[in-house]
Amino acid sequence: MSPSARDAEVPEPTTAERVHSLLSATSSLTVRACGEHHDLESPVSVHDSRLRLRAPLGTPLTTAAAGATEGLAVVLDVTDIAPVAVRDRVRARLTLAGRLHLAHLADDGLSVHLRVDVAHAVLATPYGTGALTADDLALATPDPLARYEAAMLTHLADDHADALAVLTRLLDPDLLAQHPDVRPLALDRHGLVLRLDHPHGHRDVRLVFPEPAADTEDFGHRMHQLLTATQHGLPAHRI
Repeated sequence: MSPSARDAEVPEPTTAERVHSLLSATSSLTVRACGEHHDLESPVSVHDSRLRLRAPLGTPLTTAAAGATEGLAVVLDVTDIAPVAVRDRVRARLTLAGRLHLAHLADDGLSVHLRVDVAHAVLATPYGTGALTADDLALATPDPLARYEAAMLTHLADDHADALAVLTRLLDPDLLAQHPDVRPLALDRHGLVLRLDHPHGHRDVRLVFPEPAADTEDFGHRMHQLLTATQHGLPAHRI
């Protein structure tokens, strides 16, 4: 169960949106094919249910793909790691199955563009597991903050610890009884997730924005609204 799943009214990204966002923000993944694991440093773009990535020319992976006229059966693994240092930094593990095809030679002449036709995917988080089909992925869009999330969370943790302390006023006091270390764990257009870390474990809490953030500038306005809410004792969180 997610930090906000106990309250059906709390908005949060769907599984397909989370997958799309994770893919759009990642720069590394592992491709499993022909009994081998191939680690790639590559940005990923999503077009409908097709992924675009690149790999060095002449590797065992690209050689195998070149010989597979119907596409090479592959499994892709992507790990979502929190950019801020917290206990249990793995936020999600994504597994996608599909067929890999060579697209075309890259402009540098040293790498090749690849296309993966996704068949299905599974996203596993500490709160549960969600599955989706190629159609689900094709209909989803990435969160507008996904590409900037790591930088914004790091900035919040490093430069605005005072703001995090203020935001805890929105929480149930019982959650703060053990004086947890409060760190920003994740964010999306719907809100900010805080990790409450104490010696015996941790708990994640979602602070919900009054309205979804459309972009990074809008995110600043939504954060200001949350901070303002603390002055009036307004309930702005769900667990």
